[in-house]
Amino acid sequence: MHKGTRGELLDRLAGAIESAPASHPLRVAVDGPPAAGKTTLADELALLLRSRGREVIRTSAESFQLPRAQRYRRGEFSAEANYHDAFDYDALRRVLLDPLGPGGDRRYQQAVYDLETDTGVSQPAATASRDAVLLLDGVFLLRPELIAQWDLSIFVSVAFEQVLDRARVRDLARLGSAAEVERRFRTRYIPAQKLYFAAARPADHADIIVHNDDARRPTWEIRVIPPSGMPR
Repeated sequence: MHKGTRGELLDRLAGAIESAPASHPLRVAVDGPPAAGKTTLADELALLLRSRGREVIRTSAESFQLPRAQRYRRGEFSAEANYHDAFDYDALRRVLLDPLGPGGDRRYQQAVYDLETDTGVSQPAATASRDAVLLLDGVFLLRPELIAQWDLSIFVSVAFEQVLDRARVRDLARLGSAAEVERRFRTRYIPAQKLYFAAARPADHADIIVHNDDARRPTWEIRVIPPSGMPR
């Protein structure tokens, strides 16, 4: 376990990505609970890698959600719905992960859904360079349906009460009140994470764990990184 500054963490993560072997674009998952700091970490890492001359494809699992009617078919506050019905994993594999993986043609799309309008989107395909890096942040990324798709996985760990504290600030404007934020997190999002932890044990499978309770002084563990395409 290592502890250091934010800059030291980012440098170590960039080094792990740069040293990971792959004959195709490197597909990196940045997983963790809502409000754990996944998006911020992935954005900072993308900026650093680009400054070092690496092509980065930066997107989020939110761009692969199912329409609202499907996401909430078991109920708006259902943890089971959040875990089982939120994302279109078939589309994620078909248009992004498989094309960038072994044997893929590197022609990819980085979104199929617009959360703001609750509509599907159809983007023209782009072509990644062979040494590009995909940084995809989101929840549930190390579940059985996806785990074999990643060449490197980062799990951002934060205590659930800390997640809730951050969400009260982050989601206040969107949800209208701290009480509504707390209701959603306690009934839908946090219980869904507990389902995920029990079913998939993401922290056991991640190549890198970042303990992000103190974002300015994080701790991290970099495990042995397997060659691309090898079993974990």
